Amino acid sequence: MAKKPKQKNDDNVLASNRKASHDFTILDTIECGVVLTGTEIKSVRQSKINLKDGFARVERGEVWMYNVHISEFSQGNIFNHDPLRPRKLLLKKSQILKLEKDIQREGQTLVPLKVYLKHGYAKVLLGIAEGKKKYDKRRALKEKDMKREAQRALKN
Repeated sequence: MAKKPKQKNDDNVLASNRKASHDFTILDTIECGVVLTGTEIKSVRQSKINLKDGFARVERGEVWMYNVHISEFSQGNIFNHDPLRPRKLLLKKSQILKLEKDIQREGQTLVPLKVYLKHGYAKVLLGIAEGKKKYDKRRALKEKDMKREAQRALKN
């Protein structure tokens, strides 16, 4: 029997924060695990997660993710989870210290970019981001439109 071709990481993406690339300039990314309860992981596997307003903080040597909405599991009972509870992210101590040092500069924050499954575990792609100004957003939209026009011209 032939081996299956190796899948890309994008095939397992359960949720992505498309608004993050519009609002922030992503300087660096880091992959980390996330601590989830039983009903949370079941909802995540059904792609019932929203990263739109999410952010992360380093507090007392741990990284916590806030404002990430994971819907309640439909077959859950009284033991269902709180959809907006803070969730702990799993990183090595050296990575946490590096993140803490990187976000000390003014205007930088941690933003969840993607949630995906890797070897059966939920992973979060966390980005070190710097906020864009209004004129930066306009310039990015203008460049995107120009690229789209060039692609249309090449097709015809």
